[in-house]
Amino acid sequence: MTITQDADKADLLRYLRDAREALLWKLDGLPEYDVRRPMTPTGTNLLGLVKHAATVELGYLGDTFGRPSGEPLPWVAEGAEANADMWAAADESRAFVTGLYRRAWAHADATVAALPLDTVGRVPWWPRGRDEVTLRHALVRVVADTQRHAGHADILRELIDGSVGMLPANAGVPDGDTAWWERYRERLERTAREA
Repeated sequence: MTITQDADKADLLRYLRDAREALLWKLDGLPEYDVRRPMTPTGTNLLGLVKHAATVELGYLGDTFGRPSGEPLPWVAEGAEANADMWAAADESRAFVTGLYRRAWAHADATVAALPLDTVGRVPWWPRGRDEVTLRHALVRVVADTQRHAGHADILRELIDGSVGMLPANAGVPDGDTAWWERYRERLERTAREA
């Protein structure tokens, strides 16, 4: 493996690991109801985002490269309910979903470690003839998907209890007390109405 491949893998995995941690962090300290409750008209919820992210990693960075995890994923089996990977059933505990996600991390990281970035795999759920991807492509896709859903989780968490930030050590937003944020928001509201 070349130095460039090693450096590229390290960069991609760093961004993926940050997004994974951010996504799980958004569940910290919340009661069961708040991690499960639908927060948008399409039902987006925190625990569902984690379940989906686990499913994506196991598919793109496992099955696609002939490295099945052995994890049973009935929510993606033929005949499964539409969108079943986007919410946790009552019998799928928070510990089950977060444990599945951590196992998906380990499995995905092992795939990345074992294969060169130019390894070609086949995405089982894509149409034949357009189903080939390189590991690099699959890894970039998973990073983008996980970062996207970490952003969703950030907004959902803010709506639930006002907590914001990318990671515990890096809020990514200006320091401001409640009064500062209220003034800021009022200014944006005025600007929106005036535009």
